[in-house]
Amino acid sequence: MASRPARVAMLEQFKADGIRYMFGNPGTVEQGFLDELRGFPEIEYVLSLQEAVVVGIADGYARATRRPTLLQLHSGVGLGNGIGMLYQAMRGHAPLVVIVGESGLAYDSMEAQMAADLVGMAKPVTKWSTRVVDPQSTLRVLRRAFKVAATPPYGPVMVVLPADVMDSLTSEKVVPTSYLHTVVSPDGETVADAAALLADARRPLVIAGDGVHFSGAQDELAKFAETWGAEVWGADWAEVNLPADHPLYRGQLGHMFGEDSARVTAAADAVLIVGTYTLPEVYPLLDGVFAEDARIVHIDLDPGAIAKNFPVDLGLVADPKLTLARLAEALERRQTPDQRRSAADRVRVSAEQKATAYDLALAQDLAADQQGPLTAAYFGRELAKQLPADAILFDEALTSSPGLFRYNPPNQPGGWHQTRGGSLGVGIPGAIGAKLAHPDRTVVGFTGDGGSMYTVQGLWTAARYDIDAKFVICNNGRYRLLDLNIEQYWKTQDIEHHDFPGPFDLSHPEIDFAALSASLGVPAIRVEKPDEVAPAIAKALAHPGPFLIDLIVGRDQ
Repeated sequence: MASRPARVAMLEQFKADGIRYMFGNPGTVEQGFLDELRGFPEIEYVLSLQEAVVVGIADGYARATRRPTLLQLHSGVGLGNGIGMLYQAMRGHAPLVVIVGESGLAYDSMEAQMAADLVGMAKPVTKWSTRVVDPQSTLRVLRRAFKVAATPPYGPVMVVLPADVMDSLTSEKVVPTSYLHTVVSPDGETVADAAALLADARRPLVIAGDGVHFSGAQDELAKFAETWGAEVWGADWAEVNLPADHPLYRGQLGHMFGEDSARVTAAADAVLIVGTYTLPEVYPLLDGVFAEDARIVHIDLDPGAIAKNFPVDLGLVADPKLTLARLAEALERRQTPDQRRSAADRVRVSAEQKATAYDLALAQDLAADQQGPLTAAYFGRELAKQLPADAILFDEALTSSPGLFRYNPPNQPGGWHQTRGGSLGVGIPGAIGAKLAHPDRTVVGFTGDGGSMYTVQGLWTAARYDIDAKFVICNNGRYRLLDLNIEQYWKTQDIEHHDFPGPFDLSHPEIDFAALSASLGVPAIRVEKPDEVAPAIAKALAHPGPFLIDLIVGRDQ
């Protein structure tokens, strides 16, 4: 292979791997390879104005494509700005490949401007972080990065590219990255052992997470749960792992407090955990999560997730899709007629309970519409009337989500992505990334007034590249989730309810999101009353380009 600068060889590697976009915010130490991009029209550079937006867009694109996604950050300051959103990507298992420039190996001893231990900075928020120190290993390192990012458990990786290494010559050959085949299943005896542990359950429970989505095991999970007669609860769940309308899907376990989860988990006499670890709350319980005599089987392609926090009776490092299918068959063979009838009864009871709860929620929504200010549920109901069936919804609405998605239930895999990891600001950039991944589908991103201000610069990127995503800011003038969390905290500490802390309030000065959006190039409309909702939705969906709705919810006008 003829010698050429490593900065050129790197772009040749990206081209060979079919990279369509490089999401980034440029800096001086990356100028060499960014200047070479003009010779690679196959790779489009998508510019954002702040690094959290860069990572958020790449994260949304990776979630929508389930493929390794390339982004570029600038030295210590740019990587620092992106760390919070990289944490989000790590917790959500997004296969991101982050390239970060620095001035060069020659300057290591100088403590120069913007110099930092970039590998050390990135280690807590990546699967693997490294630095290229020899131009002859540039492509080898990059291929390893793509492979690691795309091997379960998926996650972000980072490669530091010193400018003097990139300017040096390399004769490395360009070959496509080799990816691993991970569709593996346990042997028949082990599957039979798992079925034997679970078959006699009278109070069965399935805890499932996004490993089901990555495996494409939604149908297999449904079949297993129906065969076993087990409720399915989500943990580390931000994709459609089971249709929301399925009679056995009962929602997600506690996000903040382990006591909320334990009310479900400790009641089970047998538990199947699949595609997640247990349990990802902010304040988890250290014990008492499962009944002492409960039998626990755990399936995951991530060996680190199995028995990570609590012991299991049987752990299977295996693909959920294949394993759930075989386990359902083995369970069915073991079940007695009485066990089958009991399983069917549990499915029926769960369906009835779920239908009753849904009817109650609808009635409460209608009552709220008549008695108070505009609600997210009212908007969700009107949106459902106008959305195309194949729309993709990116959900960072948080406290507004239950109302919105009661009428737009996440039933189709790939049709709904939810925030995860705790970083605010994913709604706007996530929707942009999803729209780039699926330009032929309607994409709507939901966020809050607080969350939107972390990454509102993303609207400029949507306008610059005419990315036809739609955005809804659920504007209640507060960090409303903090209100709910502190109310629960007061209860645990036996503190009398009182005024919420002042820092939770975002109402003054009032942010004019419609004007802010327009200033960034995205037309917008403010919606304050119910009769404004349907026309605003119609206007947004019909507009040929990005459009934002500032939705005033949950406060008196």
